[in-house]
Amino acid sequence: MKQASILVVAIFVLAVVLTVGGAFYIVNEAEQVIITQFGRPVGEPVTTPGLKIKVPFLQKANYFDKRFLEWDGDPNEVPTKDKRFIFVDTYARWRITDPLLFFQRLRDERGAQSRLDDILDGETRNTVANYDLIEVVRSTNREFVVSSAMDESAHREITAGRVALEKEVLDNASTRVEVLGIEILDFQFKRTNYANVDRPKVYERMISERKRIAEEYRSEGAGEAARISGSKDKDLKEITSEAYRQAQEIRGRADAEAADIYARAYNRDPEFYRFLKTMEVYRTTLDGETILMLSTAGEFLRYLEKAR
Repeated sequence: MKQASILVVAIFVLAVVLTVGGAFYIVNEAEQVIITQFGRPVGEPVTTPGLKIKVPFLQKANYFDKRFLEWDGDPNEVPTKDKRFIFVDTYARWRITDPLLFFQRLRDERGAQSRLDDILDGETRNTVANYDLIEVVRSTNREFVVSSAMDESAHREITAGRVALEKEVLDNASTRVEVLGIEILDFQFKRTNYANVDRPKVYERMISERKRIAEEYRSEGAGEAARISGSKDKDLKEITSEAYRQAQEIRGRADAEAADIYARAYNRDPEFYRFLKTMEVYRTTLDGETILMLSTAGEFLRYLEKAR
């Protein structure tokens, strides 16, 4: 009984020692581990998840990520083949493929990021320097609206294009990182922009182009306004002329009908017609302030003499 108690106590003490000494460690699905003893790797990399055992106090578990990792480069000023300076901002995705080699060459992710800065930035600079600016900013030869604000180089077709340049950087960098235990999965140009020395010239060309387009619109608008105004004046003259013609025709028909009525009336009773016309003349010519000096033998006084 006493021996059993001692055995239980010994097992408990051993478990405590193993736990305190770090004999047990857990590896999850997103991790891989390198065991080191006095700073040197021991055994094969641990890549399967689960509860693992190592020598307590002497060995240490170094964890590395299995997942895809991000590299985000800083914008760098890079010259192109046609002597244009541009800022190129890039990013990439990478992963650790050989944790033991990775640990021996780079130690940790910080070291890997620093080495990727050197490799990817250098390959980006070398690749961009071998191509004209148009090859960096265009991916296809699809049609686009050509503006005079663009460089003359923008008017030609590309032979490689942005995608081909990204692949070239990826291929060259992948060859260099094979000895580091990592793999570059993807590389992209995130953004390109003119350098500060070129931006004022580009802005000036853009402003000039916009002013030219605005003047074209104003000129087209003025021409269209003149055309509309001329068409309006022409239509107005045609309408006025047609209205005048119709009015004259109506007036002519009315005068003809009036003359015909007068003629029929005169033929029916000439004396009465003469009397009416004379009365109309009296009404329109005589008023309270009119003084007429007429001969008594004139026709104009005949009806007045009869009235007297």
